[in-house]
Amino acid sequence: MFHVSKLPFIMQSFRKLSHVLLQYSFDNDLLTPEQRLFYEENGFILIKNLVSDKDIESFRKEFERICRREVEVPGLVVMRDLAIAKSEFVADQKAVSKLQDFQEDPELFQYCTLPQILKYVECFTGPNIMAMHTMLINKPPDAGKKTSRHPMHQDLHYFPFRPADRIVCSWTAMEKVNRQNGCLVVLPGTHTGTLQEHDYPEWEGGVNKMYHGVRGYDPKHPRVHLEMEKGDTVFFHPLLIHGSGMNQTQGFRKAISCHYASADCYYIDVKGTTQENIEKEVQDIAAKKYALDDNITFKDTWAFRGRLVQGERISL
Repeated sequence: MFHVSKLPFIMQSFRKLSHVLLQYSFDNDLLTPEQRLFYEENGFILIKNLVSDKDIESFRKEFERICRREVEVPGLVVMRDLAIAKSEFVADQKAVSKLQDFQEDPELFQYCTLPQILKYVECFTGPNIMAMHTMLINKPPDAGKKTSRHPMHQDLHYFPFRPADRIVCSWTAMEKVNRQNGCLVVLPGTHTGTLQEHDYPEWEGGVNKMYHGVRGYDPKHPRVHLEMEKGDTVFFHPLLIHGSGMNQTQGFRKAISCHYASADCYYIDVKGTTQENIEKEVQDIAAKKYALDDNITFKDTWAFRGRLVQGERISL
């Protein structure tokens, strides 16, 4: 029979075992044993009510200012939904589907430095943390072309740095997110696999730039629809296969996210790998946007975006 006096011994035994058995998180007394095991098995963990309404409102206002072109942000990529942009004239934010690389915007970059976010990030990256990739997603109502979908993919496809287990995404709902407005869909446990081949999906009506998808995955794999309330935040592994469905409402579904990596991570050469296609696409975009020559590397395009948010900058 279990006795409460044995609990400290059980916890101590778990911590000893975790150093051997748990490869995806660190023991820093924040995540419970149950949470660590859940992430180990599933590749994601949802934390309720982590970001305040006040912070989310400041992010929303800055997004609107950027859409109205009241502020210019160096390096910012403004992405527009092709179907909406071509269907009719639309003002300010209505055609904008995503802001990417907002690291030079002081208001939006505050998200990446929120203490309550970083304390969870440290569970996966360790104490030296780089903010590598930033996005504010404004999923529009679908214009009938299914372009508001984001195909199932693995984020590691876009990253020329490793190890994968020391990279994590923080994704925060800026309003209620459900199946109707296109919540995240994840395939639990797929983070234990390898990086798969990605390319543009074969959907009718065209696709939006950079929205690559996994070429082959088991469509019968169990999936979880991550319905979230405003301020809820999900942390997930870069090999976890995930995507999002169509926004079938008349409103816009906003979320803000950052991919973090341990400053101990290192760059790799993706030549001859499944990532070669995204390398070429990123190089072409960077060359046109910044009038650079053909010598810019995939590593270069990431190195200037990375920002230290905690600890020391080591390899990245």
